[in-house]
Amino acid sequence: MKILVVDDEPLIRLGLAFEVGEWGYEVLEAADADQAIALLEQHPDIRLVITDVDMPGSMDGIRLAHFVRSRWPPIALIVISGKLTDAEPKLPAGSRFFEKPYPEQQLRQALAELTA
Repeated sequence: MKILVVDDEPLIRLGLAFEVGEWGYEVLEAADADQAIALLEQHPDIRLVITDVDMPGSMDGIRLAHFVRSRWPPIALIVISGKLTDAEPKLPAGSRFFEKPYPEQQLRQALAELTA
């Protein structure tokens, strides 16, 4: 199962990608929404996107989540933020929101549920 991790902070992105990979998922990484969209276009087998909210570039994580939902409706979405605590009402239906630092077990459970 292929998952895309999107975060502009390299250490956070690498850490999350490593963690998700340890749980048995194949992981791709992007530093911003533009890279994420390019990877989504190249890899139609991506099943889930985990994105940070606060990113530079053409769109933030919330806008990216809406773009992914409109263009690739079956892809599951998890949005993570350390600054925004009220993001969940702004997300597409069916998305999950986690505030940093997120509980590892809850994120792992959400991945399992959303990719089942």
